[in-house]
Amino acid sequence: MPTLLGMRILTAVIGIPVAVYIINYGTWIFAAAVAFLALIAWHEFSKMMVAKNIKVQYNIGFLGIVLVLGCAWLGNAQELIMVMLLLVLVTMVKTVLCNKSFGIIEAAVTLLGTLYVSLPFAHLILLRFTEQYQYIPTVLGSLSTGAAYLWLAFIGTWASDTLAYFVGSTLGRHKLCPAISPGKTYEGAAGGLVGSIAGVTAMGTLCGLPVMHTLILGLLVGIAAPLGDLTESSLKRFTGVKDSGNLLPGHGGVLDRFDAIMFAAPVVYYYVRVFIIV
Repeated sequence: MPTLLGMRILTAVIGIPVAVYIINYGTWIFAAAVAFLALIAWHEFSKMMVAKNIKVQYNIGFLGIVLVLGCAWLGNAQELIMVMLLLVLVTMVKTVLCNKSFGIIEAAVTLLGTLYVSLPFAHLILLRFTEQYQYIPTVLGSLSTGAAYLWLAFIGTWASDTLAYFVGSTLGRHKLCPAISPGKTYEGAAGGLVGSIAGVTAMGTLCGLPVMHTLILGLLVGIAAPLGDLTESSLKRFTGVKDSGNLLPGHGGVLDRFDAIMFAAPVVYYYVRVFIIV
């Protein structure tokens, strides 16, 4: 039987080249991949709530996620507002038509889960297609500006997670949030912050981005990524499940693997929208 570490390494060996290709290639392939992951994440969220005897409206969430991601890919802000309004109204009407089996708690959790999944994943699409026809020369060849921005988020998140693990496992003494995630420590969080700053700055240097901006982005990602991780840990603690799913051997489900980037990507997106850093 393969060990947990072996499964993690095997998943990474297969997943990283696929991720590199899809992110750099972009187009509808990237949007479709994000949509697939988001819908799997919604499925995982729904199953987690079932473990807590909360029956979410699966089809409403499914459709809502598809429409929100569609707005990020092809639409605009007004259409997104319309979709979100429709999502709220349809869910609340459901509480009237099916009041015996679908109450306010189920409606609230349905809306929470749909927005929790759809909006962060939509920002992966928004970030990837920022200035998509503008290219940045790097030592590894030209890279779409949006792809470079997205790599800042991913590399910062991965570096944060990796260094937080190693620093926390070797030097960790003081618990960060024991009620939610007993394994996390202040020492690990500090290591993750350093890792994020180093990773984002290194990627920014490769792309010729201003160092000051990449330092700030590294700091922001280093704060946002562990908050995303802790948020998903809170969900798992609430529902009493160990992993959100088993799609990724050794890593758990999509929510387990993408919880940090779900918080990091919007931070990078709004920063680069306010401060054009190319």
